[in-house]
Amino acid sequence: MSEHIFVTGTSGAIGGALARALRRHEPRARLTLVDVAPEPSRALASELGGEIHVAACDLSKSDQAMAALEEARGRFGPVHGLVNCAGFMEVRRFERLPWARAEALLAVDLVSPLRLMHAAVPDMLAARRGFVVNVASMAGRVTLHGCAFYCAAKAGLAMASEVARRELAPAGISVVTVYPGAVQSELESRAREQYGRKLLARIIPTGKPEVLADKVVDALAMKRARVVYPASYSVGLLSVASPIALAFGPTAQD
Repeated sequence: MSEHIFVTGTSGAIGGALARALRRHEPRARLTLVDVAPEPSRALASELGGEIHVAACDLSKSDQAMAALEEARGRFGPVHGLVNCAGFMEVRRFERLPWARAEALLAVDLVSPLRLMHAAVPDMLAARRGFVVNVASMAGRVTLHGCAFYCAAKAGLAMASEVARRELAPAGISVVTVYPGAVQSELESRAREQYGRKLLARIIPTGKPEVLADKVVDALAMKRARVVYPASYSVGLLSVASPIALAFGPTAQD
């Protein structure tokens, strides 16, 4: 039976690019494309061809994530690959972000990805093969004004992903943690607007989703632990990145 790969956030720029890259790498794979706004994913499915299921799913409700996973299993069988890419960002001072919005952010960016991973990994353990890609963020490593909840969610996802990689590797399961900086997408554009397009927000390096997706697929093929992109966001800069971001970076508008 062909591999079954479950990808969230496929109506967005990065999720769509990842689905395209995976289709090139695994042309016979059965793909489940998941997003709260399904129409772009349906157009993507037509573009990619092959066996594809599109699921409309609000990941702020993790029970919907589980229902989408079970429906996908019913169509295509056990999951051999999981890509957690769905997410959103809010730039607001800690006390000014309404709790309902903060809770939704934590659910989409942290809780549902971990719940999907927790539910899908047993399929991979049974098959003694598989992979997980968790799209975290450099915001999980760097302190950013106005992003307390987003930074918390991405830091939590990244740490869980790094730990799971160690635990699952002996069973033949690869876990790749992705640390994007600014990458051309609706999320990135909206964040710049929320920051007011101040100087550092305008000049920071910005990557392309297609390049990031190719790097992720290469990391899977080479069994690398993580992807950092653009390259200027190297681990060697982390010791100074937070002080620079706090001292000279943009501040939340409210």
